[in-house]
Amino acid sequence: MTTVAIIPARGGSQGVPGKNLKPVGGVPLIGRAVRACRAARLIDHVYVTTDAADIAEVARAEGAEIIHRPADLASSTASSESALLHALDEIADHGVDPRTLVFVQCTSPFLEPKDLDAGVELVTGGEADSVFSGVETFEFLWRDAEDSCPPGTGPMVGQNHDASHRPRRQDRRPDYRETGAFYVMDVKGFLRAQHRFFGTTRVVPVSELASLEIDTAEELALADAFAGILDSPPADLPLDVDVVFSVVDGILTSGACAWQGDGAAVTIDRADVIGLNQIDIPWVVLPQKLGTPAPERLGLTTLPGSTAQDITDWLDEHGISPERAALVSADVETLDAMTAVGWPIAVPDAPASVRSAARLVLTFPAGRGAVRELCDRIAEARTP
Repeated sequence: MTTVAIIPARGGSQGVPGKNLKPVGGVPLIGRAVRACRAARLIDHVYVTTDAADIAEVARAEGAEIIHRPADLASSTASSESALLHALDEIADHGVDPRTLVFVQCTSPFLEPKDLDAGVELVTGGEADSVFSGVETFEFLWRDAEDSCPPGTGPMVGQNHDASHRPRRQDRRPDYRETGAFYVMDVKGFLRAQHRFFGTTRVVPVSELASLEIDTAEELALADAFAGILDSPPADLPLDVDVVFSVVDGILTSGACAWQGDGAAVTIDRADVIGLNQIDIPWVVLPQKLGTPAPERLGLTTLPGSTAQDITDWLDEHGISPERAALVSADVETLDAMTAVGWPIAVPDAPASVRSAARLVLTFPAGRGAVRELCDRIAEARTP
């Protein structure tokens, strides 16, 4: 019983140009969708159907299989169903015969793999032919009584309630608003209906955050702000990496320093020093335009440059995969460098743009326990 996920992703976008490649939490929307599908237990194959080479490149790097989407199926007027039908034909040509189809839209950045699995279980278990993601709502909806007037300018009529009776929230049954994040379908039923809704339709209730859909620049900014918090792993999750990069000021120190006659004197938290001494991996210091040098007594490695390419070159030279490298950032100066590692990390007092680009946001502030917190997690991961 093969289950496939298909993610249509056009290169064109009217509301937000290049939307499918816009980053949320440092990860392009198409990448987030692929990751969610690959993390679902019940999805066997993940396909991205696209007309854009740059989208295909990102999706392929995340582990998706690529289907070339013809131009006539990639216009703003082409239906999603037409892209799905074409993709299923292509998949069949490659010897895959799916029973269940998961249709995912990458404009929902906070997809939960468990929700995808719940939808698949409803279809494969025979409880539904088609499934949609929906969020519970108790809103009172109104609409114009006449279609001849401009929206909102004429008499209104209630749509999901009796206007003469106003029950309490706790006395009402919820309605479900379709989020557009994902749909699950029996493949044979979909091929017959040529539409995503047919037979018995069920809902997978999702959270308000999971229901967020990006159609405007404002929604994109909101999602990016949320991502810095929502994407962070649990605070007690060990961190298994082979190298850490950081600057001195704002990470090893609070960013403040006292100037003496022979140079700058920096203060480093004793707990942070203990943390550095308990890990057996390199801690590489990046140069700052106005930063202070790393104290020699700490025995840290110093990198000549601080760009993403400088870090990539160092990792290549030392045979370390980017996925096993971490970089701790406190300022926008290192935003570019954060893209070169698998674990971009931010201190809690970093700017919002840095926190949203981070995979992990630490609990303790810079210069007052952040380094010790990180070192403790690294040491725990490396303890047999």
